Amino acid sequence: MSELIVKGKIFFRGSFENCCICIDNGKITQIKKILKGDKTLDFQNKLILPAGVDIHVHFREPGFTNKEDWYTGSVAAAFGGISCVFDMPNTIPQTTSVETINDKINIAESKSIIDFGVYAGVTNENFRFIEKIGKKCSGFKLFLGSSTLSLSFDKKRLRETFDLAGISNRMILVHAEDEECLIKHKKVETNLLDHMRFRPGVCEALSINEVLRAVKGLNTRVHVCHVSSCEGLELLKKKPSNVSFGITPHHCLLNVENNMGSEGLYKVNPPLRTGFDKESLFSCVKSGCVDVLESDHAPHTREEKIGDFDVVPSGVPGVETIYPMFLYLAKKEIISFKRLVTLMCYTPANLLGVSKGCFEPGYDADFIVVDIKKDCKIKSENLHSRCGWTPFEDWPAVFPESIFIRGEKVIDDCEIQVKKGFGRFTGA
Repeated sequence: MSELIVKGKIFFRGSFENCCICIDNGKITQIKKILKGDKTLDFQNKLILPAGVDIHVHFREPGFTNKEDWYTGSVAAAFGGISCVFDMPNTIPQTTSVETINDKINIAESKSIIDFGVYAGVTNENFRFIEKIGKKCSGFKLFLGSSTLSLSFDKKRLRETFDLAGISNRMILVHAEDEECLIKHKKVETNLLDHMRFRPGVCEALSINEVLRAVKGLNTRVHVCHVSSCEGLELLKKKPSNVSFGITPHHCLLNVENNMGSEGLYKVNPPLRTGFDKESLFSCVKSGCVDVLESDHAPHTREEKIGDFDVVPSGVPGVETIYPMFLYLAKKEIISFKRLVTLMCYTPANLLGVSKGCFEPGYDADFIVVDIKKDCKIKSENLHSRCGWTPFEDWPAVFPESIFIRGEKVIDDCEIQVKKGFGRFTGA
């Protein structure tokens, strides 16, 4: 493969620099002010940033391809500037064994246009086999509270499970809501306010406290997913260095007090909370106390989401909009580009051990090209997830014009440039 030189305003080591990147065999080899190669792409004054890494998606295949599959999910991710995703295990069959991990990888390798990893679910039945399973998966997912198709787990086994995950050298991601607390508060729900009241922040805080106690003295890497409450946030501000946590756009930008139309569309676990919770989370995103932004892309069809509130499934799509929405906030100087790249690119890649997320020699040449002047309003009809809707209708965003993965142009000017199966399994 010939050398490719990419020239423009490149986000390099914390700021935009007019310089060049040399790419050979899909990897970055040099970054200098001036470089010459076999082919040069000059993007002039457009911004060149690392492509995003989303460590929390539900691409629904196998089992729920009416909502999403590996092709539609990966296309949505690519149009949103995401070059690599990590998929959750609550599919059918659930990804809890070497066999089901291999099956999901094979499906993704035949369909995905972006790179990907696959998590294994931890259950009461398989937790003792984590070391074996860890040789095949990218990490583990553990549900301490019930959610849509969640996998049951007894928290009494938490420390032993963390210890075994540490031996396998895989990060373990936790849905932190205490099941006993959820059962205690459970009632019939008719709206978002009920959903918040019956899955209160105290359930999240109790669960996070259990996680912090169980990991004490261990070197196991633990990630607390989608923190939603002030109570949980306060506990995690004192976390040890081997514990990380994520915040989603819906939890830090939306709240139950908004008048958002059909409330079932916004039902999600953990729930949307008060304006105070939202502002606290967003302040954490801006200030640097959170580790990553994660979409928790969980698509359901619109028809599924507009029925009886108590039985509609929880989850919202977001893999295509997470990076563009925050690019707009960076444009408006509400969040810094440095903070955004840390949250969306460098840290998530580093946590999962993939050579993506920044411009340095030896890293994959995954990047987006952005005309920062061209913002737009998010419209469902312009998005690519099979579910066909977004909780962020009409929100402002800046979508990338192009995305390159391993030096190959994947999306350019709203056109897909690669075939199904371009994506590669990574992170194991």
